[in-house]
Amino acid sequence: MKILIVEDEEAIAEGLKINFEHEGYEAVIAGDGPTALAYLDEDLSGFDLVILDLMLPCMSGYEACREIRARDEHLPILVLSARTLSEDKSQAFDCGSDQYMTKPFALAELLSRVRNLLARRHGPPAADAARDRRKIPAVFRFDGITVDFEKFLVTVEGSSMELTTMELDLLRYFIQNEGIVLSRAQILRDVWSESPDIVSRTVDNFVMRLRKIFEKNPASPRYIVSIRGTGYRFSTSDDSLSDC
Repeated sequence: MKILIVEDEEAIAEGLKINFEHEGYEAVIAGDGPTALAYLDEDLSGFDLVILDLMLPCMSGYEACREIRARDEHLPILVLSARTLSEDKSQAFDCGSDQYMTKPFALAELLSRVRNLLARRHGPPAADAARDRRKIPAVFRFDGITVDFEKFLVTVEGSSMELTTMELDLLRYFIQNEGIVLSRAQILRDVWSESPDIVSRTVDNFVMRLRKIFEKNPASPRYIVSIRGTGYRFSTSDDSLSDC
């Protein structure tokens, strides 16, 4: 598998490359956003993951993230940045990143996240399948909304939008656990396979993204409802569900 490292600090970039290659991955370094985009334009399908710094020359990491996401809705993007403010994380998620880690970082944690993202891109591991509360069809419908899990598409009132891998994984998890109150810690553990204290706002950011896609009024959601002090509950009208 091939990883694109977008990092302008040579020592960090080379260290990441060496460690990824020790894990059996192929790694390519781009020192700025335009170079990274040129690599992707040349061989987009050849890359399986992007490690992206935010403070880059020529083009900000946020802009690079948006450009990468415009080229591929499903290519996993892991932001690795010295920026620690919640606003920075929220903006990165809004630009399309899947995960966010701050520098300095623990190598073991980074490698674990990389393995999880790559596993999700190339099919859910057996452990994830065993965790599913119930099977759902490849095309799931409720209240005039269609979710196509194979095509990564949500269609609302005739208008279709592609989901990222993590958006789709989270939506699938909500549907599989319909009607059940899910804590943020539980969602992080089951969807992101990581400790809840790593990125506490991750779930909230992704829920906001899903609400913007299929809620008529995201500020007053009907389907993904906030449970004060706990997390979220997903629910639909029983008579509008379809398994075909």
